Amino acid sequence: MTDQQVIIGMVPHKSSNTIAVLARDETMRARRRFVNSDDGFVEMLDAVTDYPDRVWAVEGANGVGRSVAQRLVAFGEVVVDVPAKLATRVRVYSTGHGTKTDNADAVAIARAAIHSKHLRRVLPDDATVAMKLLSDRRHELVGLRTQAMCRLHRLLRELIAGGAPRQLSAEKAFDLLNGLKPDDPANVMRLEIAFDHIEDVMRLDRKIDDYNHRIVADIKTCGTTLIRLYGVGPINAALILGEVGDVSRFPNRDHFASYTGTSPISASSGDHQRHRLNRAGNRRLNHALHIAAITQIRQDTPGRVLYRRKMSEGKTHKEALRCVKRRISDAVWRQLRTDRSDDRTQDTKWPRSPAKDTFLVAYRSPDTPRANGRPKRFKPAVV
Repeated sequence: MTDQQVIIGMVPHKSSNTIAVLARDETMRARRRFVNSDDGFVEMLDAVTDYPDRVWAVEGANGVGRSVAQRLVAFGEVVVDVPAKLATRVRVYSTGHGTKTDNADAVAIARAAIHSKHLRRVLPDDATVAMKLLSDRRHELVGLRTQAMCRLHRLLRELIAGGAPRQLSAEKAFDLLNGLKPDDPANVMRLEIAFDHIEDVMRLDRKIDDYNHRIVADIKTCGTTLIRLYGVGPINAALILGEVGDVSRFPNRDHFASYTGTSPISASSGDHQRHRLNRAGNRRLNHALHIAAITQIRQDTPGRVLYRRKMSEGKTHKEALRCVKRRISDAVWRQLRTDRSDDRTQDTKWPRSPAKDTFLVAYRSPDTPRANGRPKRFKPAVV
């Protein structure tokens, strides 16, 4: 940051954008509100032409501010993403009793950007954004299918004594209802609505299958090495790629583990060193790592070896599983870094399970320390 550089804090909304222009010493240069439209966007750019050396700090550049942030990037502007939590801390500890207005928020966002060193720079949407959109849409369809199936189970319980088994497909539900001949009008209507739910489930199943095929095709095209990790299939790999985006924003595996919620939180006091469960972080990423960990401890993998070793040390099932999740988080970070490099060499020292599908390549352990895509060779310690 130079002495002449200004930070433009922005509070984006659906109908308006409020900006505050601050110098490096936090001197207020300008503060205005613009309509969120094409004309308002041009007017906003014209209002800051007197500050050629400028950086835009947008709150929620991955959320409500994504549209305006991407338009600024398309015009060659430098844009950084300011988390809402960071701006809230600045506002609470500033003068004015924590007053929350758009003008105060814009100033707080600019101040947060001035004093923060590791803000994520907003880049143009790329293939990972498309991957995230595909993954999110599939997640929504699965949720809709679950809702339709729950409503179907409710009706089946009223039409059939004991209801239906939990593992129920649309075809099995159709066979159960096809032979029913209700007499009273209420059951006739229940049967009709149940068939409507079956049609909804079938339609959603077809859509989910279509998105599964598209995700698998995109994973093949991008050539990621994430699927070399045991328990990380194409669906989980697409979710991870979409949620992480640019892995270079995580300087090391510890920062990445904090983002995935797999690193414990220190809760120490005095001589008592304690840690507690981290319930923060990206919960969708945490769920993907949880699925991978469950898959590993069910098979003959080094993940199961680590799990059993932790259990023998006196840890509970959940504590041992969290240790496996942390190792897998480190391996995912390492593989994402490997994808960005030209060297994609995988180690061959760990046992590999033969792949049933030619696309799902063989497995390598997440326990192998690596540097630049190759296994590390530790030198003996010299005393």
